[in-house]
Amino acid sequence: MKSAAIEESNGDGKGSSKIKTLLSEIWKHRMVYTLLIPGLIWLIVFAYMPMGGLSLAFKDYKANLGICGSPWVGFENFTYVFRDPAFIDAVWRTLYINIIKLFIQFPFPILVALMLNELRMRRTKKLFQTVLTFPHFLSWIIVSGVVINVLAYDGLVNSALAMMNLPTINFLGSEKMFVPMIIFTDIWKSTGWGAIIYLAAISGIDQDQFESAEIDGASRMQQMFRITLPNILPTVTIMFILSVGGLMSSGFDQIFNLANAATKNVSEVLDVYIYRITFQSATDFSFSTAVSLFRSLVNMILLLLADRVAKMMGGDGLFR
Repeated sequence: MKSAAIEESNGDGKGSSKIKTLLSEIWKHRMVYTLLIPGLIWLIVFAYMPMGGLSLAFKDYKANLGICGSPWVGFENFTYVFRDPAFIDAVWRTLYINIIKLFIQFPFPILVALMLNELRMRRTKKLFQTVLTFPHFLSWIIVSGVVINVLAYDGLVNSALAMMNLPTINFLGSEKMFVPMIIFTDIWKSTGWGAIIYLAAISGIDQDQFESAEIDGASRMQQMFRITLPNILPTVTIMFILSVGGLMSSGFDQIFNLANAATKNVSEVLDVYIYRITFQSATDFSFSTAVSLFRSLVNMILLLLADRVAKMMGGDGLFR
């Protein structure tokens, strides 16, 4: 009993000393921590406070009663959600599109970063990086407008085909063409921006490794596969885990602006489904909140599973 009391007191002493050390470090770097205050306020106001609205998923929301006054119904909303065939179709459609994106789109920023890194002319490298990054700053409304004008019946592509006496193609109204169009436009818009992360990781590689490889007679290709890729592998792993954690979120802006009535059967992903049941039918905020909560929980589970698999394969995960 006495030894246990001594150990407990020692533990309390260690805990208090750690707290004192932490507080002293915070006070020592107080100016740096002061810079974090605006970001923390934004995070609390716009990320944590809205979480109170998730209680709508377990209530029968009445506008006149408000969120707090609306009666609790437990998991009744989720029962209705899983009974809706359109919801099940939207889930599978979302996973289908995002898994294709994950395997086709994910390698592009890595390849672009590796190719840009091999350019030795700085001006040319900056020019290519600027051109590739620029689409990221265009909204999907602008991108969809360009795509529609190029691929419409009277657009650039079909006009060129008509001039050559070739049959025109219904790009925008074809269900088979919709998913490839989504993937292609997403690659064009996001590849340059995603490559910046990998270029930053490449810039942190010790240059002595490349110099030693050149002395040993290694070619540029061998340096790329034996030095560059292994060094940026932790960054690739983290980005892959984050991508897996977003498999249930398919980019509402892109699909909403590129979809139309002809492609409704292949374009109603989960985000579009939530929008439709919230704003285009009888408004039911409790039902749509239940769907959103389900999507967030699945994304979290996928994120944790991807992190666990990465650690099992010897990589670095998001959580220590």
